[in-house]
Amino acid sequence: MLVRDAMTTTILEVGPAHTLRQAASQMAARKVGSAVVRDPDGNGHAIVTERDVLLAVAQGLDLDAVHVGDHVASSVVYASPEWSLDDAADAMARGRFRHLMVVDGPDVVGVVSVRDVIHAWAQERTGEARRGRDAGPSAVGTA
Repeated sequence: MLVRDAMTTTILEVGPAHTLRQAASQMAARKVGSAVVRDPDGNGHAIVTERDVLLAVAQGLDLDAVHVGDHVASSVVYASPEWSLDDAADAMARGRFRHLMVVDGPDVVGVVSVRDVIHAWAQERTGEARRGRDAGPSAVGTA
């Protein structure tokens, strides 16, 4: 299965000037664990995650004063819609992150999460098991 088949295409976007509280509130309202940070100056895309908010809380930062742009990674890994789910899972495991932006050219077209990957893998396995059961017993000849 490909990333494009498992990714979420409805993307929450925030700007770098949003506060962490604003981003967290929007993520909670949408029940998502990340938001794409769209840079109005066109310097690329970044991502802010629930983990970024949690780290800010642990550091005692004021979520109403700290901006999203100050808490995004400097190096971001992007996936192609044509990546396999194995490629996406490998990138997330190596990078130790749970959300991966999916880009097609200059556009962010989705986000794939560890949950999306696991869900897709489970569907594949369930489908394979179902196909195996539907095939019925193999014909065995006797002499």
